[in-house]
Amino acid sequence: MKILIPGAKTPLAFLASLILFSLAGVSAEARPGQKQFLDQDRRARALLATMTLDEKIGQMMQVEHGSLKDPNDIVKYHLGSILSGGGSGPRNPEDHNLKGWTAMVQGFQTSALSTRLAIPILYGEDALHGNGNVPGAVVFPHNIGLGASRDPNIVRQAARATAEEVRATGINWSFAPCVAVPQDERWGRTYEGYGQDPALASLLGAAAVEGLQGGRLSDAASTLACAKHFAADGGTAYGSGYAKDGHGLDRGDARIDEATLRRVHLPGYAGAIQAGVGTIMPSFSSWNGVPCSANAHLLTDILKKEMGFEGFLISDWDAINLLGPDYKQDIATSVNAGMDMFMITDRYQTFFDDLKALVGEGKVTPSRIDDAALRILRVKLAMGLMDKKFTAAANEKLQAAFGGVEHRKIARQAVRESLVLLKNERQTLPIAKTIKHIHICGRGGDNIGMQCGGWTLNWQGQMGDVPGGTSILSAVKSTVSKDAVVTYSKDGTGAEGASLGVVVIGESPYAEWFGDRADLTLSQEDSDAVANLKKANIPVVVVVLSGRPIILGDVVNQADALVAAWLPGTEGQGIADVLFGDYKPTGKLSFPWPRSMDQIPLHYDDKTVAPLFPYGFGLGYGG
Repeated sequence: MKILIPGAKTPLAFLASLILFSLAGVSAEARPGQKQFLDQDRRARALLATMTLDEKIGQMMQVEHGSLKDPNDIVKYHLGSILSGGGSGPRNPEDHNLKGWTAMVQGFQTSALSTRLAIPILYGEDALHGNGNVPGAVVFPHNIGLGASRDPNIVRQAARATAEEVRATGINWSFAPCVAVPQDERWGRTYEGYGQDPALASLLGAAAVEGLQGGRLSDAASTLACAKHFAADGGTAYGSGYAKDGHGLDRGDARIDEATLRRVHLPGYAGAIQAGVGTIMPSFSSWNGVPCSANAHLLTDILKKEMGFEGFLISDWDAINLLGPDYKQDIATSVNAGMDMFMITDRYQTFFDDLKALVGEGKVTPSRIDDAALRILRVKLAMGLMDKKFTAAANEKLQAAFGGVEHRKIARQAVRESLVLLKNERQTLPIAKTIKHIHICGRGGDNIGMQCGGWTLNWQGQMGDVPGGTSILSAVKSTVSKDAVVTYSKDGTGAEGASLGVVVIGESPYAEWFGDRADLTLSQEDSDAVANLKKANIPVVVVVLSGRPIILGDVVNQADALVAAWLPGTEGQGIADVLFGDYKPTGKLSFPWPRSMDQIPLHYDDKTVAPLFPYGFGLGYGG
């Protein structure tokens, strides 16, 4: 039967409307992905019946490994989960590698298995675009680039490869995908969203869940997914965020009505739930002044009851600390709102004691504790963590494939599909491989860290080398003929005698509120590099590495060809493939590109503003 929904004029718009249509009046049983957790209900209840209150509360706690005061606290507090924050790996720098990470995770898991009930831990990390915490991992394009691909298949493949590289270390949970729908380019997490169309977030977010979790969560290569940050983290008001300079958006307040919340910010979660996502992370941010982590209407009424989510909710990093001055009361508020597991750093002992006291005082009911623990146990059972075959040892086959050729091929294809050709005068692109002399320049020309962006090796990312990666300069050298001369300068000088120049400019790495910016204008250093290259009187190709559309100014006029490469990750060869015509550009903007700061925030369906490049724009080579 064909369902026609008013206002659905495009395939993505139709999908968004269909998702919204499905939000109301549909039972959880109608969502096949959530059935895998309900199927474990009997086993989970049987296990729950054997647990003490202490053991149930322990399952509700996730502690950052660097904050553990004593490794034996895993046993003492019956911890249900451990995590590594961005860049937080083995304490000995010499162990910051695949072997060291594996040993660390295995040690924690072994401790959990020594508890009375031998319930394994979930070990979580932010593997947002590959297992970027671990040196040598393949780093994929950030979501904004994948959004430009419009290709759920490549998103699914990239997520599957990520899952395999995560599981290679023994880690079994990734805090991804982010299904935010960013409304303001100044937000430091813009690149974590696929684009401004809610249907795109739903389509690609579901694909990422499918890739991470695989056909069965109990498979050796499957990783538990986490859709985040619920809800409207991308819709906060400018100036309401965490940044102290008054320009913040991150962790801010979404001042929108419920109709807007449902239309713009819920479809990504509906898609993820349908795809079987096992966990969802409530946002640091607020909705009309009420923190999402304390909002029972959001977490229980809408997400669990109405949308039929049967997995469990995990708080963001120490989110409980942001609710108010009374830590104990804030625990009660969040638990009663529907939070099931709490991400905690150094206050985990206090959390345990306070939550136990709250139950004794009647401020948190035993049934709410049981519901939270039951949800966690169902997910663990679905993952096969309590099957007889489960072992704390890492999978040797997955370790052998870590950072390998097959995963890099997938990442290279993802890069190819994510690039958007914005300008191409006089057929400057593609470049002939037989070119006599090509000059590469700019801050990003030989900088893999700049290609990767945030959440790579460190929380905020870093400029410079990323083990196993290929810079754009190296990719060009491996692509042109052996007789070609390839020269390089950071500042754009030295191009005299070259046939063509490629200048790589954009943003330095950042993450979260550190990336909130009042002004998205291109840096003077980057503008100067383009101007210097232009003085050589040769065709100029500008490649932009950025986590959002940025204000390019006169660079647009100076460029003969202009390519938005976003944050492509370690596989710079994918960029060379497009520049030299081995792959024709297919990417389309998932955000409109503003002309100036006066146009920001710029929304994709605003017909009153003429952007520099509209939503969906992207040139090809033709033929």
